[in-house]
Amino acid sequence: MIAKNSKDLRNIVEDPWKKGVREKYFLRLLDTTIIDVPGEDEASWIDLYYRLFHERLLFLGKEVSSEISNQLVGIMVYLSLENKNKNLYMFINSPGGGILSGMVIFDVMQFVEAEVHTVCVGLAASMGSLILLGGEITKRLAFPHAWVMLHQPASSFYEGNTGESMMEVTEIMKMQTTMINIYCQRTDKPSWQIYKDMERDFFMSAEEAQAYGIIDTIADSL
Repeated sequence: MIAKNSKDLRNIVEDPWKKGVREKYFLRLLDTTIIDVPGEDEASWIDLYYRLFHERLLFLGKEVSSEISNQLVGIMVYLSLENKNKNLYMFINSPGGGILSGMVIFDVMQFVEAEVHTVCVGLAASMGSLILLGGEITKRLAFPHAWVMLHQPASSFYEGNTGESMMEVTEIMKMQTTMINIYCQRTDKPSWQIYKDMERDFFMSAEEAQAYGIIDTIADSL
């Protein structure tokens, strides 16, 4: 069956016959070890991420890449279609990573109907800070000793001719403008201040990130 729209996707999600196939697929998407339990009429799988997945807990605990971006996006869409009224919780401890991969996560967080609560548990740097910022307003948290870091988009540049390098510089500047606009909209800070702060590695403690508007609350319990 090819899902052509959100209704088709919801039909797939709600079809109980496909339940086992769906869950096994998402476990593989999470790159987990699947253990078949003998003696069961239907195969059962035991895995830490399997339980977390059912509790609607997502983890960004590595550099943001296209692989981890696709994993998180797929899970967010699936869980939101399964139950749009139950919140999703994304725990972040990431040094950042690819701009485009991070923007995909951010955009899908705004797209899904389920609220995505974000929690910084260690470091939310670079694109990690943008993803933290992208959580539901008033539902963005950080642990007391967490850190947040902003900086401007980085690039390795092409090792080709000057024309290629200039083209990449232009694209990086566009991405920087997009990121600044997002920070402005969600923190109520003026663009000049965001631009100034992003000129270098700008680290903030949990208290400073709260004052800056990146998070709403410093967590003392969950």
